[in-house]
Amino acid sequence: MELKLVPLEIPRDGNLIVGQTHFIKSVEDIYEAMVNTVPQMKFGIAFNEASGPCLTRVDGNDEELQSLATRNATALAAGHVFVVAMRDGYPINVLGRIKDVPEVCSIYCATANPVQAVIAESEQGRGIMGVIDGFPPQGVETPADAEARRSFLRKIGYKR
Repeated sequence: MELKLVPLEIPRDGNLIVGQTHFIKSVEDIYEAMVNTVPQMKFGIAFNEASGPCLTRVDGNDEELQSLATRNATALAAGHVFVVAMRDGYPINVLGRIKDVPEVCSIYCATANPVQAVIAESEQGRGIMGVIDGFPPQGVETPADAEARRSFLRKIGYKR
């Protein structure tokens, strides 16, 4: 077995969600979860089949984001992995609905940060072992940092 790091491309002014699922209809069900939760959100979804023709299945409502999701899924080259590239909304808006999709097994990350997937490769194929999301902590927040966090959440409408 060999371990590899695969850097993922983040959409400009957007976010990426990477997860594991298990059935060909995942791409359609994730599409429905996205559009039924935040209709104005722009997104692309790519899903790597792990049996049969082993194709990367693609859907979405934005061609640029569909292409980006496809590039990431192809770079990962791991079966039953899906990638959602999104704009005009945040992962917090859709993660619950994606997790409720019956065939979704887990979420590796939901981020706008630079991210690398840790891939294990064997003679059978590839799998995601985990992700490196963003950067290491630079310290512990001070009272001023905590106030800035609280103010930011209220500014963007996530707290009152």
